[in-house]
Amino acid sequence: MASSVRRVLILIAFALVGAYGLSQLRGPQGLPAVRQQWQEIRQLEEENANLQRENDYRRDRIKKLESSPSEQELEIRKKLKLLRPGETSFILPEPSKPDQSKQPAQDSDPSADPAPDSK
Repeated sequence: MASSVRRVLILIAFALVGAYGLSQLRGPQGLPAVRQQWQEIRQLEEENANLQRENDYRRDRIKKLESSPSEQELEIRKKLKLLRPGETSFILPEPSKPDQSKQPAQDSDPSADPAPDSK
């Protein structure tokens, strides 16, 4: 009889520990928090990789500018918008993008359409 009571108490203790563990895993500091931290880590790793690529590109660009006078000249001319004698520069307008917010809605009431009357 004493051994069966002991078994029941052990089972109850394991059930309580299991219930407590389950409640902690499902709580705000449990698995959702871990998942959010993993996502944040993944995002920061991607950002670090992008920054590393950018740094490598800039390092290569600096080396190229240090070693090549023609690259230096092109960069200076581009930054200062300088031209050599006899050169012509063409400045093209940037293509305009249609602004959707200024156009009247096509699906609105036809009576609200300000169409000119032809008399």
